[in-house]
Amino acid sequence: MTDMADMTDDSLLHELYRRCGQSPWLDNIRRGWTTGGELQRWVDRGVRGLTSNPSIFQKAIASSSDYDDEFRRCIGEGLDVESAYWRLVSSDIAAAAAILRGVYDDSQGLDGYVSVEVAPGLAREPDATARAARALHEQLALPNLYVKIPATVEGLAPITAMIAEGISINVTLIFGVERYLEVADAYMSGLEQHPGDLSKVSSVASFFVSRIDTEVDARLTEIATPEALRLRGRAAIANAKIAYGHFCRLLESPRWQALAARGARPQRLLWASTSTKNPSYPDTLYVDELIGGDTVNTLPDATLEAFADHGTVSSTLDAGLDEAAETLRSIAAAGVDLREVTDRLEEEGVAAFSKSFDELLDVLEVKAAELRADGGD
Repeated sequence: MTDMADMTDDSLLHELYRRCGQSPWLDNIRRGWTTGGELQRWVDRGVRGLTSNPSIFQKAIASSSDYDDEFRRCIGEGLDVESAYWRLVSSDIAAAAAILRGVYDDSQGLDGYVSVEVAPGLAREPDATARAARALHEQLALPNLYVKIPATVEGLAPITAMIAEGISINVTLIFGVERYLEVADAYMSGLEQHPGDLSKVSSVASFFVSRIDTEVDARLTEIATPEALRLRGRAAIANAKIAYGHFCRLLESPRWQALAARGARPQRLLWASTSTKNPSYPDTLYVDELIGGDTVNTLPDATLEAFADHGTVSSTLDAGLDEAAETLRSIAAAGVDLREVTDRLEEEGVAAFSKSFDELLDVLEVKAAELRADGGD
């Protein structure tokens, strides 16, 4: 076994996959990273995929001049602001996918994916979501593309429909175990309807972590009993471990075995929102405690750097499942309704992405007006 003391920081990311079967992905994108070599350096260090969301693009485009030249061309061509936004996003996604294509090929389609989300305002509109997902898939035409669909109740039918059509999907904004099981059912239903080669279809279920602790901790602090205070910082990991336990059992089910016989790939759990929001918690908490086979952890660059510097590579997901269940029971007994928490976080997540999307379009609208006033110069 490799001596942990002798590992370089780069090897921790490589070892996460080699020893534990977990793929580290980067949860961020900026144009300067694809054009300046930063994303390639992350891939060389062990990053095996990339995720994006409307908030990430809002920060990247609004705070940088890297997109100005292409945006100016879009306006000069007569595109409206929203069409220009999708042109900018598509350029970034295509560039990132090209950099990660080698990982995709080497892993035979397990990793190397880049994710792009349908417009967040469609989260409660199933038919529009399906049309948008299909359009992104056809427009980008990339083998290593994941189209992201939110795991709202309204998103379940489009997930099944897209998988049935052979479109690979990253199901995002999963907070609760119950919704995760519905997502897993939607994926398997899509595979069962797909007439072709199931090995060409892929999916991940993005299960959000740190925000569970943020919300539950606030409620436990308000309750303020000694038992409630003792339980702070434990809900998110326990919730994720219970989901992982269900994932493992699903892989053993007759329903999944029948799909696996047709070449189907497991819908890996992807841990999202894994930066530590509470500064009193270790900065690699939601990495170290959620390591297990057939999973992905998508990390902001700061958290990736922290794990590469002082993370611990050891399988932890399959340990303490009984304790995780007891923790959730204790939290409920203390007075916190976890289902209410996860429902609220889903609503807030959809609203936050929609807000970022709208704010960015407002910024671009101002830029477009200035360009038009200047004659496009």
